[in-house]
Amino acid sequence: MITAIVVAGGVGKRMGQEIPKQFIMVDNKPILIYTLESFDKHPLVDQVLVVCKEGWEETLWGYIKEFGLKKVKWIIQGGSKSQESINNGVQFLKTELEPTDIVVIHDGIRPLVDELVLSDVIIKAKKHGNAVTSLPYNEQIFIKETEETTTQYINRETLRRVSTPQAYKFEKLTWAYEKAFRENIGITDSSYTNTMMVDLGERLYFALGSDKNIKLTTPDDLELFKGFLRMKGE
Repeated sequence: MITAIVVAGGVGKRMGQEIPKQFIMVDNKPILIYTLESFDKHPLVDQVLVVCKEGWEETLWGYIKEFGLKKVKWIIQGGSKSQESINNGVQFLKTELEPTDIVVIHDGIRPLVDELVLSDVIIKAKKHGNAVTSLPYNEQIFIKETEETTTQYINRETLRRVSTPQAYKFEKLTWAYEKAFRENIGITDSSYTNTMMVDLGERLYFALGSDKNIKLTTPDDLELFKGFLRMKGE
């Protein structure tokens, strides 16, 4: 069984909108629905759990019905930060999944995830027990000494950019979140499942990434997304 946890519990203050950014309409469709459609259409994904911002659950159920999504089985309330939201999803699924099932975790505001990326992360997770989408760094990376100066850089050949989707065997995921929240490891505001796993001593395996799989955080990101949709429609 392949289950997706789609994280949509944030507010998105940097987007400068009056509503949570995952519900911003683009061509008469919420951003989150674009994301969920990618999972709904994917042949390897069996079911989807959405971790939603409090108070928006019924709105989301309405959109799911309107756009005919079939695989969203549960919508639950998110937490105050990503790690709390994901943990909510993991704990909820403990009564629904088998230990050997694969769980895919994805940001609800990454609507351009494609079938190839999803397939690769699932296949790699089945093989290794986990997989994280990744890309090489194409820019120079410097270590700042102050906000205005630096004298050190990092060899970019040693680096990978990691984002979502990520996939994990469920028994490892439940172990990790229970240990992390019990011992306060890897659950800061800047942490995510992948960094938490490394903090817990786990080895991660790279899967295929995509430059177009952007996270919509700022108004510029939103314009890029609209541009991708225009190109796709031409």
